[in-house]
Amino acid sequence: MSSALIKSDDQYRSWLQEVSKRFRQSQIKAAVHVNAEMLRFYWTLGRDMESMKGTSPWGSHFYERVSRDLQEELPDIKSFSPRNLLYMHQFYRLFSEIAPQAGAQSAGNGITPQIDAQWNEDQVFRIPWGHLKLLIDKCRDNPQKALFYVRKTIENNWSRAVLLNQLDTDLYERQGKAVTNFTLTLPAAQSDLAQAITKDPYSFDFLTIRDRYDEKELKDALLDNAEKFLLELGTGFAFIGREVRVEIGETEGFIDLLFYHVRLHCYVVVEVKATKFEPGHMGQLGTYVVAVNHQMKTAQDQPTLGLLVCKEMDKVQAQYALESSSQPLGVSSYELTRLVPENFKGSLPTIEEIEAELSGGANEDQDS
Repeated sequence: MSSALIKSDDQYRSWLQEVSKRFRQSQIKAAVHVNAEMLRFYWTLGRDMESMKGTSPWGSHFYERVSRDLQEELPDIKSFSPRNLLYMHQFYRLFSEIAPQAGAQSAGNGITPQIDAQWNEDQVFRIPWGHLKLLIDKCRDNPQKALFYVRKTIENNWSRAVLLNQLDTDLYERQGKAVTNFTLTLPAAQSDLAQAITKDPYSFDFLTIRDRYDEKELKDALLDNAEKFLLELGTGFAFIGREVRVEIGETEGFIDLLFYHVRLHCYVVVEVKATKFEPGHMGQLGTYVVAVNHQMKTAQDQPTLGLLVCKEMDKVQAQYALESSSQPLGVSSYELTRLVPENFKGSLPTIEEIEAELSGGANEDQDS
């Protein structure tokens, strides 16, 4: 070891930490490489089974026969169960439409350089097999939907549980679906990016609030579940504050929720309404957007976006209202499923009642 590395204990500890970091990075790279090679093998095996199955004499027992024979050839490998073989076949079939040359082979891993480049672009081989099996189950016959979730998984480092939740809430169908005027108020490139961060409807199924809730209760509940709320908003939203004060002439206004989007490099004003959309909401939202542009936005920031999230909306009415505004605004609805009936709380025993009941039971035991 060079003496330059051990001039002091601090330098030595720093070197050890740097070596540890390099080692962990190498482990991650190795794991990613191994996972990709395994998935390439699964893909080619699925392709082979696609060719074999139509001419196989085994009928409905095809996967059982292949499983048994492969396990005899490779007794130490546990990946060849009939069910896993079926998944490999479905893996190939799901994505074969977007890899039309996949039938061609090369001497190396069975995939031509052209297909290899396409798959690298689509990133299919970068996520775990367990994630892919979820996509196979949930995105049958829809490779573009599956690719959407593949990219989102890599972009956000989703666990399998988070991916399942996003699948169950139909993120693919909701992403980028807010009614907006972004194409009229923003440059084309920024308009597309801004549209992509919206959803319609937003799913607030993680909330449990009373049936006749008001806006304050809704906003309280959202911030009480801040982590899940930010996950639903999507990657890039950084929370700035609630009821953020802005000066508007000689009056003052309070923005429901203010965010900064770190990828779009802009503030996002979010107004939450527990009522149906009304065109008048656009005036207030637009005013807040202008106020943020004047009072908070810097030369490095992109124009502020405004988003109204309301209980329900008429999309045609919302579009007409948006076209009358010169500010980049959007309107979405939200969904709630876990509403507590008004009389539910009253039917539950209070803490005092529970303690009294427990005390009474204890006294009876002592008496006996």
